Amino acid sequence: MTTVLLVLLGGAVGAPARFLLDRAVQSRHDTAFPWGTLCVNVIGSAILGALAGAATSHDSALWTLVGTGFCGALTTFSTFGYETVRLLEDRARLLTAANVTVTLVAGIGAAVAGFAAGAALVG
Repeated sequence: MTTVLLVLLGGAVGAPARFLLDRAVQSRHDTAFPWGTLCVNVIGSAILGALAGAATSHDSALWTLVGTGFCGALTTFSTFGYETVRLLEDRARLLTAANVTVTLVAGIGAAVAGFAAGAALVG
């Protein structure tokens, strides 16, 4: 039961953080490109990477709270998928390709950099 509560608590913070950050970023850009979703996914990847780099066990309460709960609610693959399809429907092929490429490269890069930073902090 404690595990479920930790996931709920992390998610209760991560979901509004995602919404607020996404809206704040997107409101500053007058474009169809989903900057807000890109931001939350890259930030979440960096946080999860740092947690993985610093973690000695993925069964810890911190992993459950931050990794599963917070990062799970902060990041969004479904919105990334939806926005990519929407760009395709709008025939914005260049933006579609950019969204997929930048999201994958920046997300994985952020996870790798986060992992290195997390490992350095505990190493």
